[in-house]
Amino acid sequence: MSTELSNTAGPRPDGAVGGPPEPTEPPSRSGPPAWLSRARRALRRAAPALLGYAAVRAVGVLVIVVQGSRRGEPGLHRLGVLWDARLYQLIAERGYSGVAPIPGPHGLYEMYAFFPAYPALTNLVWRLTPLSINASALLVAWAASLVAAWGVFAVVARLYRHRAGVIAAVLWGITPVAVVESMAYSEPLFAAFAFWAVYAVLARRWIWAGGLTVLAGLTRPTGSAVAMTVAVSAAWEVVHRFRGRSERSSPGAGPAWWRPVLGGLLAPLGFVGYIAWVGVQKGRWDAYFKIQEAWDSRFDFGRNTYQSFSALLSSSGTVWLADVVVAIVLIGSVLLLGVSVIQRQPLPLVLFSLGILVLALGDAAYFNCRARFLLPAFGLLLPIAMSLTRLRSRASLVLVLSGAALTSAVYGGYLAFVYPNAP
Repeated sequence: MSTELSNTAGPRPDGAVGGPPEPTEPPSRSGPPAWLSRARRALRRAAPALLGYAAVRAVGVLVIVVQGSRRGEPGLHRLGVLWDARLYQLIAERGYSGVAPIPGPHGLYEMYAFFPAYPALTNLVWRLTPLSINASALLVAWAASLVAAWGVFAVVARLYRHRAGVIAAVLWGITPVAVVESMAYSEPLFAAFAFWAVYAVLARRWIWAGGLTVLAGLTRPTGSAVAMTVAVSAAWEVVHRFRGRSERSSPGAGPAWWRPVLGGLLAPLGFVGYIAWVGVQKGRWDAYFKIQEAWDSRFDFGRNTYQSFSALLSSSGTVWLADVVVAIVLIGSVLLLGVSVIQRQPLPLVLFSLGILVLALGDAAYFNCRARFLLPAFGLLLPIAMSLTRLRSRASLVLVLSGAALTSAVYGGYLAFVYPNAP
């Protein structure tokens, strides 16, 4: 609903009816712009969520630092170079063509498998600051994780009030693989774009939703889930408008039907555009998918997931804790999606959770990475967050969240220093 300010002057306070008006002070122009005032109010409102999120992630990073000091390897350095983190930094330093393919069991690992937004931002920070490439990558990831946590709060507070939003943001910081939110990985940046795209859809800011989805699609292949969410939600909105059932009084729901259409058309451009660019670089339209096959990543409709579950249940040897946790996370996510539907979460939120879950279950990638793939599905945390809002005692809530944060931090240390595969 747009708000108009009237320019009609009221009666003079001295009651005079003639003569020149009394001299008045010229209006001050030193005040902050309106958008800045709104941003400050929004930041103050989100401050408890951001502080809570920062606190639990600080615990996780502190555990890594302590473990690193005991093992003779700086913990922050470990977070900045672990597994794919170093590959992102090589792209940021040298560009895609400047990094030689790496031999792997299924072919050559080419850097075109990694989407460009995160290395591009890392390169920008690296060039504009005195930071090393490693520190620049961490700075981008940490800043993006705070923006993403703000997005979690903004969505949940809009739907279920302030307290639920704060709890949901903290919960996102203490998921089993929350250590990834503090690593030099692309997940935090993707989450920042994706979460605010979902918020824009809920607020019916369709152009913003489409633009943010383009950026999400340039960050990770799971940008396809965001694009699906925005496109389907936009189509649903257009259908309702033409049926005359749109709530015209809600923000952004004016008569301009072209806005959701444009937002929906913009949504897939980032993901599709990068895949097309790789095809041009490599000389074949399906080059990106062939490159992904070398990384053992393709959509097989859950066959590999089923085989991994079967092998895990029938194994008579040693089973890694991480594999058990991934299995529990996958099963729990399916159940939480069902609860989300039963609780009648808004369509965009359910679509986003469903899209991320389908990609995590249906991809043939390494089983141990699937909990990380589910990290953006923050909507699955809402049933838990809503349950925690019912705790009447603040001390009880703090105790529960603190215990979960410590458990997540210790498990993060295990993933960083003990588990031999990528989280």
